[in-house]
Amino acid sequence: MLVSTLHGLMVCAGLIVAIGAQNAFVLNQGLRREHGWLVASICALCDWLLVGIGVLGVGRLLAEQEVLLAVARWGGAAFLAWLSFQAFRRAWQAKGLEAKGAASNSWRAVVATTLAVTLLNPQVYLETVLMLGAIGAVQPSPMGFFLGAALASFGWFFGLVAAAGWLAPRLASPLAWRLIDLFVALMMAWIAWRLASGAML
Repeated sequence: MLVSTLHGLMVCAGLIVAIGAQNAFVLNQGLRREHGWLVASICALCDWLLVGIGVLGVGRLLAEQEVLLAVARWGGAAFLAWLSFQAFRRAWQAKGLEAKGAASNSWRAVVATTLAVTLLNPQVYLETVLMLGAIGAVQPSPMGFFLGAALASFGWFFGLVAAAGWLAPRLASPLAWRLIDLFVALMMAWIAWRLASGAML
């Protein structure tokens, strides 16, 4: 179970740590002290739900079909390789993460915006439901993989809110994101190779 948990932690961490609208929004809320913990909770819960659907639902169906599993395996490896390439490219064009946007005092507006930023991105379904589902379902312990992915999501979003004041000036540096993107690129490439070689099955 420990190996599966570590796999879930690494794969999810590599996917989640990237400059994007969701991370910028979470950081904004943390900096403004405006429903930051609520925002982090919604983002983490959405991740857990989607990964759970993938690993314990869609992924299991894929695992029972040899052809579909092979397609998911090679498709996942190709997708991870593409993410690795994109991260390498971002590293050479690094820009800082800026926290900006008008404040809203309504928690309902914050909840609606959080759900929109989280769920209206088609890539989130490809990453969480299909790719993580396919990888997690064939682990020795799918539940362990799910727990590792959930831990990565929980740690990232809540850590982002908790450390927003300390992180903001440092994440504004292009050098910081260059190093982060290089790390993500190497991790994604390594995971893609392990998936393609069958080492994670």
